[in-house]
Amino acid sequence: MKLIDMKLIDFISEIDSKSPAPGGGSVAALSAALGVSLARMVGHLTVDKKKFLALENEIQLEFKDTCDSLIMIKDQLIDLIDLDTESFNMIMKAFKMPKETESEVKLRNEQIQEGTTEAIRVPIKVASLSLAAMHQIPYILKYGNKQTISDLGVSTLMLSSGIDGACMNVLINLPGLEDRIAAAQYKKQVDDLIDKAHQIRDEILDIVYNQLNRN
Repeated sequence: MKLIDMKLIDFISEIDSKSPAPGGGSVAALSAALGVSLARMVGHLTVDKKKFLALENEIQLEFKDTCDSLIMIKDQLIDLIDLDTESFNMIMKAFKMPKETESEVKLRNEQIQEGTTEAIRVPIKVASLSLAAMHQIPYILKYGNKQTISDLGVSTLMLSSGIDGACMNVLINLPGLEDRIAAAQYKKQVDDLIDKAHQIRDEILDIVYNQLNRN
């Protein structure tokens, strides 16, 4: 059974087990998917309100387009919940392959490298998608239902956690990648994702807390 098809309580119990997967990578993808869903919830709770309908038509259309743009991101993040665990299982399966002969050793190493590469690419995808979603939050925050500002704050935190968690999963797998040039490129990509995510997270949360403290 896929993780995304589990009942929530069963998924939580699966995490709370001796099995190393699903682990932090799948949880990071789930966190990000929840963050995107919260942002879209704010959109749903905004578009029919009088204050929103009083805005210029161009703003209304852009707001709806912004919220709609998150659908594809959400769907991809949902798929990545399972893909992260599958990539980890690829590595574990490869390590269990026979290594008695030279050809077996070669094949085993190739499979390990393939799994390791996938275990790096998947969380980078999670982090990249999450950052793209975070870039949409300020616009939703500006024109969204003011009663849902705390939800956008939580959305931001979940997306940020998804990014940090995903990037940690990249970093822990980099030492196992034999292609050191590729490893250096992935490391640079991770550093950039983290820097940008923290910057936009802090900017959004400053606005959220300032508005909440006025109430």
